[in-house]
Amino acid sequence: MPTIEQARAWYAGADPIHAFDHILRVLALAERIGEAEGADQEILRAAVLLHDAVGATPEGDGSEGERASHHRASADFARSVLENEGWPEDRIEAVLHCIRTHRYRDLSEPPARLEAKILFDADKLDVLGAIGAARTVGFAAFAGQPAYAEPSEGFQTSGQKGAGEPHSAYHEFLFKLSKVKDRMHTPTDRALAEARHEYVRAFFEQLAAEVRGER
Repeated sequence: MPTIEQARAWYAGADPIHAFDHILRVLALAERIGEAEGADQEILRAAVLLHDAVGATPEGDGSEGERASHHRASADFARSVLENEGWPEDRIEAVLHCIRTHRYRDLSEPPARLEAKILFDADKLDVLGAIGAARTVGFAAFAGQPAYAEPSEGFQTSGQKGAGEPHSAYHEFLFKLSKVKDRMHTPTDRALAEARHEYVRAFFEQLAAEVRGER
């Protein structure tokens, strides 16, 4: 089983939004959810520690860069780690499935195992609530984007930005965060997501109102 200290080294170069504290938060959530839902904790723990190990950090210009395929690159890395530890092939593949299926924007392989569903959900819960609001604003700043910009009508209806339109933290809330709770898989996750969704929704509504001078 990969250790916390071993995993910490894999994330040494990550930006503050995707650093090892994100992994620790996801691990704490996943273990809590896994206990409630009856998951295989060894598979779940290994998948959490390895799920962002390669290429999770976006490029400095805010583009997706390697992040678009980081789930597959991390799965390849996980195979080498677990093979070196002597894991049997069926359990290696279970961990790899969890890692390959955790990316929100890739629907090509949906999570089938309970542990994969829990990793997906725990990872997404970390973009909701107070942590989610802080991470989203921080990510926008890292990418050189504003916390708030008025979204175009096209973005609000189709998710397509107009020419020169920034992708502010508020845009990311509309595009992703506002929809995350509807992608949860287990009853435990859905209950957690509802409360966190309400917090992040209220935060971005307040942010928009303050910028517009309405509050």
